[in-house]
Amino acid sequence: MTWRGARILSTGTAWDGALELTVQTDPVDSDVPGAGPQHTQSTLRALAYPALVGPTTVGDHVLLNTTALDRGLGTGGYALVVAVLPRDGQPVAASPRTDGPGHLVKARYTPHQTMVLGVDEQESPHHSTLQDADDLGGMPVVVADLHSALPAIVAGARHHAQTHGRRTPRIVYVMTDGGALPAWFSRTVARLRDTGWTAATITVGQAYGGDHEAVTVHTGLLAAHHVLDADLAVVTQGPGNLGTGTRWGFSGVAAGEAVNAAATLGGRPVASLRVSGADARERHQGISHHSLTAYGRVALLPADVPVPRLDQVADRFDAAGHDPLALDARIQQQAPRLAAGPARHTLVEAPATPDLADALALSPVRLSTMGRGLDQDPAAFLAAAVAGQHAASLLT
Repeated sequence: MTWRGARILSTGTAWDGALELTVQTDPVDSDVPGAGPQHTQSTLRALAYPALVGPTTVGDHVLLNTTALDRGLGTGGYALVVAVLPRDGQPVAASPRTDGPGHLVKARYTPHQTMVLGVDEQESPHHSTLQDADDLGGMPVVVADLHSALPAIVAGARHHAQTHGRRTPRIVYVMTDGGALPAWFSRTVARLRDTGWTAATITVGQAYGGDHEAVTVHTGLLAAHHVLDADLAVVTQGPGNLGTGTRWGFSGVAAGEAVNAAATLGGRPVASLRVSGADARERHQGISHHSLTAYGRVALLPADVPVPRLDQVADRFDAAGHDPLALDARIQQQAPRLAAGPARHTLVEAPATPDLADALALSPVRLSTMGRGLDQDPAAFLAAAVAGQHAASLLT
């Protein structure tokens, strides 16, 4: 673990739960054994979560965790603020929260473990509602591997409602802990809620920082239905995705478990396929092996699997540099494996239409997956959008 001291030079953009900072790191003697180029004094972008570390101002001395940043890993180019250090002669400041209801500890047994009020725990005003709750009443639940699928799924669901003269569905996001643990890291989450595209976020497992907290995906889904009156829910991990290039070593395996949870509770699981025409890695071309593994082998209960057809939107691939019809053929060849697996999923032909592609372009957040936008990898977002569209079609 790599620690650096730094001074805050300026504050930048803030969104729900997060604040960008520009900091200058403290100088470190280059003669110290093990000190490398990354230990020279430098100016960095940093991110603070005020609910964890308290308020920060220009001139404050802060402790940073630069471990992932130094390795070029997925923290969005940020060093992360661990603590605001006391000024000379001053006592350590009290934490932002010193008391209050709730005994749910998340990020447990780490230096940043945080105590929250769980929607499902005894001190919650919703405990009696959830105590014996056991059924989602057929609520559609869209499950996806990557966080980047979230806005496209929501766009598809809203588009279906608008084009069919229906009420815009009330959508709740259930964020699992396979990627970022703090929901505050995601500008997408904040923006979707601020624009009314989602009604609320429930963080489950070790994830935290949502509008509501829950212990498991199961209670998160039950809270979405019974507490927040969701018409449909979307389940994905937070920003970031851990993969190892092995069949089983990726955080998206949990998507299959989420399908099981939704089906066990009487929901209507809809499996959103991870699709790409631009990924250079063979295992992610067409339908990603992540989807084929999570839905084809981990999910043991059936889901609807919308399979995108791309022939109507071939012109949207002009900037992408790959053949949409060849990609479509690959997808159609791969998809039957999901219907033949142990869960016997139902494949749903889902044509991607020009008006759906237009709806994606109107997203209030920038669409990006693995560093590629809508123009570079349109199939990734169209596959997610048809899943949202199908889920909305299940609403009566």
